[in-house]
Amino acid sequence: MLRCDGVSKFFGRNAGASASRDLRRLSDAELREQGLVAAVRDASFEVARGETFVIMGLSGSGKSTLLRCLTRLIEPTYGNVVVDGADVTAADERELIEIRRRKMGMVFQHFALLPNRSVLGNVLFPMQVQGVDAKTANARALELLTLVGLQGLEHRRPSELSGGQQQRVGIARSLATDPPVWFLDEPFSALDPLIRMDLQAELLRLQATLAKTTVFVTHDLDEAIRLADRIAIMEHGRIVQIGSPEDLVLNPATAYVKRFVSKVPLSKVVSVGRLTKDGTPPANAMPLPAGSVIGDLAEDILGGPAVFAVTRADGKVLGVLEKSSALRILANLEENRS
Repeated sequence: MLRCDGVSKFFGRNAGASASRDLRRLSDAELREQGLVAAVRDASFEVARGETFVIMGLSGSGKSTLLRCLTRLIEPTYGNVVVDGADVTAADERELIEIRRRKMGMVFQHFALLPNRSVLGNVLFPMQVQGVDAKTANARALELLTLVGLQGLEHRRPSELSGGQQQRVGIARSLATDPPVWFLDEPFSALDPLIRMDLQAELLRLQATLAKTTVFVTHDLDEAIRLADRIAIMEHGRIVQIGSPEDLVLNPATAYVKRFVSKVPLSKVVSVGRLTKDGTPPANAMPLPAGSVIGDLAEDILGGPAVFAVTRADGKVLGVLEKSSALRILANLEENRS
């Protein structure tokens, strides 16, 4: 659904792409000498249909700049971006507007709601821009407000809502035109921790219902692990590793990534499938889904038998999980980080 190929972004005087001067060949020191900085360097990845792809890194790592290059809110210096078959980087102004209207939903840290419109009016706005007839648009807006838990608040103004409620309006508005790809840039970082956790749960619920292809930017590793199918970790403008939360924690590619994930409890990322062994479980063995994370099943594991049956989504038995292996993960023993 999304392909990013060699995207780079340089800032500074005379930072525009030039056939005679390829900035990608210059070191950071050489760039500084010319008054330039590399915000993003040679980012390449693909995002599958329905996948939640999280881009994360420390402040200044380039993650938000990369997302804005994907949507061309910032013009990439080099590289190509294709969203749902549309070449974003090759589009002219009119084509880019249509791509954003029909193929992209965007949610940012700042809610940017229209203060003179009601909750319903804010969600209606993108459909009115597209020329959707009033009856259809109104029904869609009400459906989305119910989906994000704001039914009954349709006629309130943004100033009458809490921060979490305002962000829910932003989420509903971004989904109004049913975009194929959803871009979220630190959407919860300005919120209190409890509200943030509630909205993370809301996002997971929406994903279970809508299965949107999602690119989500965050600096919060716990948030990334909770939401992501895969995570891209950035350092100084470069993507240094892409993988599932489990892959990143158990097989960090660099010392930077290892430090980044060193405090993550193994129980948060290690799946039942990772610990599965060949064998036939007892006939009455308790089944555990291979894709589930050990920590989510802690109560069942602690109170369960010595051996569990590991199953696929369709119920087929894949092998066995020994309780002792799961207990070691729940104890977060460091020898399992290999």
